[in-house]
Amino acid sequence: MTETAARYDRIAAGYARWWAPVLAPRATALLDWLEPAVAGGARRLLDIGTGGGTLAIAAIRRWPSVQIVGIDASSGMAELAEAEADRLLSPADRARFEVRVGFADEMPFEPGAFDTAMSSFVFQLVPNRARALREARRVVRSGGLLAYVTWLRDSRVFQPDVEFDAVLDELGVEGFDDDGDDADCGGRRGDVPSVEAAAAQLRRAGFRDVRAEAATLEHAFDVEDYVRFMAEFDEEDLVSGLEDDLRRQLIDRLRSRLSALPRDSLVLKLPVVAAAGRRG
Repeated sequence: MTETAARYDRIAAGYARWWAPVLAPRATALLDWLEPAVAGGARRLLDIGTGGGTLAIAAIRRWPSVQIVGIDASSGMAELAEAEADRLLSPADRARFEVRVGFADEMPFEPGAFDTAMSSFVFQLVPNRARALREARRVVRSGGLLAYVTWLRDSRVFQPDVEFDAVLDELGVEGFDDDGDDADCGGRRGDVPSVEAAAAQLRRAGFRDVRAEAATLEHAFDVEDYVRFMAEFDEEDLVSGLEDDLRRQLIDRLRSRLSALPRDSLVLKLPVVAAAGRRG
């Protein structure tokens, strides 16, 4: 198991509560890109890196004709997707969604097993995006569509993150080094450098009729939501490892700093790219 998969095993519950709702609007917007394929007869769909099942569940609800297989490297996330499907889908719809554990660059499927593949906020996490894109091409049929959305590289700073780091400094808490391998947000190593690069990567992987477009993900946090987001998901490893008194000090000081910020400083705005192509 990779380090990233192991991390997502640990934080599956926090992901479902705090991060999946942030991603959901941009993830489910990808279904508009898949609509022509489904209207044209695509029935067997693959969701690469299904996470909590957000994209797959939305697709099941939108298209009563499709069968979806979701795959994720993290067994914890696969269990979360199963649980969310049990909670949100009718028995008949639930029967159209299957979840498997496996890696995006080495999937346990036959060549051409799917009519269409989709993915949301996963291709920034894979060790080698080119290899994962080629693997996606392998498992879709000739002429089949791959559509995905992920982060665009970006240098902007989210002010609440600055305040969090400042509190760590005040308390003498050393943060973990971040090499970008397990990053979700923009500005880290796995992010796509440009819209043009997203299109070029698909073409090099053997896709044709490629398109790619930029958009912006926006999510308004309130103070308490951001505090819990950091403590239960984004910096869960760090915060959970602190002694109780130090953890309380960190949370109290962070809450105080955030409360002093203008409301619009709590609106997360990050660039994303959606890209799609057909198997040549």
